[in-house]
Amino acid sequence: MSSSGIWKNLKFLFKFVVDNFLSVVTVPIAAATIVLVARLGPDEILGRLRALTPAYLFLSCFLPACAVTMYLLSQPRKVCLVDYACFHGTHLNRVPFSAFLECARQSTTLNERSIRFMSRLLESSGLGEETCLPTPVHYIPWKKYLTLEAAREEAELVVFSAIDELFSKTNVCPDTIDILVVNCSGFNPTPSFIDMIINKYKLRGDIRSVHLSGMGCSAGLISVEAARNLLQTARRGARALVVSTETLSPLLYDGNERAMLLPFCLFRMGGAAVLLSTSTAKARLQLMSVVRTLTAADDNSYKCIHREEDDKGHTGVNLSKDLIAAAGRTLKANITTLAPIILPISEKLLFAMSFMAQKLSSGRSKVYIPNFLTAIEHFCIHAGGTAVIDEVQRNLSLSNEHVEPSRMTLHRFGNTSSSSTWYELAYIEAKGRMHRSDRVWMIGFGSGFKCNSVVWKCIAPAPNTNGPWAGCIHRYPVQIKSPKTSTGNTRMAGHNNKQLRDT
Repeated sequence: MSSSGIWKNLKFLFKFVVDNFLSVVTVPIAAATIVLVARLGPDEILGRLRALTPAYLFLSCFLPACAVTMYLLSQPRKVCLVDYACFHGTHLNRVPFSAFLECARQSTTLNERSIRFMSRLLESSGLGEETCLPTPVHYIPWKKYLTLEAAREEAELVVFSAIDELFSKTNVCPDTIDILVVNCSGFNPTPSFIDMIINKYKLRGDIRSVHLSGMGCSAGLISVEAARNLLQTARRGARALVVSTETLSPLLYDGNERAMLLPFCLFRMGGAAVLLSTSTAKARLQLMSVVRTLTAADDNSYKCIHREEDDKGHTGVNLSKDLIAAAGRTLKANITTLAPIILPISEKLLFAMSFMAQKLSSGRSKVYIPNFLTAIEHFCIHAGGTAVIDEVQRNLSLSNEHVEPSRMTLHRFGNTSSSSTWYELAYIEAKGRMHRSDRVWMIGFGSGFKCNSVVWKCIAPAPNTNGPWAGCIHRYPVQIKSPKTSTGNTRMAGHNNKQLRDT
């Protein structure tokens, strides 16, 4: 056997012993105890028990029982995902590139230079021809139809479609919902989203509700955490409805600032409704970990995604040149917090040993990079753009198959903001890749700058593949045209900054 083969076997043996240390130690002790008791015989065992004083016998049974009871009571309740549903639109909402650009050409404010920029951006964006935009974009001139009523209609179409499908799949009666959490960043009507949903489905008057706004694409995972915290204080078996969406009509930009045209070209209609519960009945996934990282104390991070007016008074979302650096810092901080929670002991020990070796060798040895594939089977990376997916893939050393759900979601649905990770989870299940005990890592990014992680464990795979990918999953994966830029950080920065510099 070669030296590499021996090293591989030793590494496998090390990980097996360390990760299963308790089993390796307790199994021999338990076996030895059973053998010893079997040799004593029943009469000798009863004799030794009679020799114990009643107080000693009582304490030896009572104290461990109390300790176990207190431990169980101190543990947080399990929060499980019962089911979820995503908005998938119809052919009436579909906007091919040609239609999108034709509507843009009819705008009285967009110049030809901006049209050329948008055309090049769409070609290298990773989006396909079946993404959806709200009704006003289908009209010429579209700016005339961007009314408050149009925004309400878009919100109701997306949200009600997702909730209707969720209630249909779960057979849950709306009046059994105890908690309602909704997130939408750019559209905050009066009455609110919460009131709109309660009125539509006649939810109970004592329902506990939260509406999150202004948190960008990461708000969907923040909503999951908010629902989890509320479920901890609710009755056992309580149900929480989480709705994640972004209403695009109020956010469409019609100016010529290129940093503001980027989100205008990438964002598409989308939404998801998720049912959580502290009951494991009919549950499909168990919530394992939630980690939030916020770097808004840093001015550059705070302003890297900023909604503002350009010099002509047109409102849009500005993506600054500091976005890439802010995303990298925040992702690194989030991973640093999450890694000790989800990684097996062997990976933690290898990292600690390599870290000490580097310190002792004055930096001559490299620090071991933990292998997250030992803890996670599936990854749902926010489909914010090809550059975002590329950067996370590079940092986590993921294969193309691991990031396939994110790339295909971007192609089929575009950047659906806070709901994108649910489309990616639906892709994994539609492909039949989810198995019992598999773990899923959802990663979301948003303004502020935020990076949020949610880890799920599969209890039972999806019984069917009906969902946003029904009717099209057989066509995926597809080949996606890559922008002609370099890889890694240079590729991510170049993809955005080159587009902004081009004339």
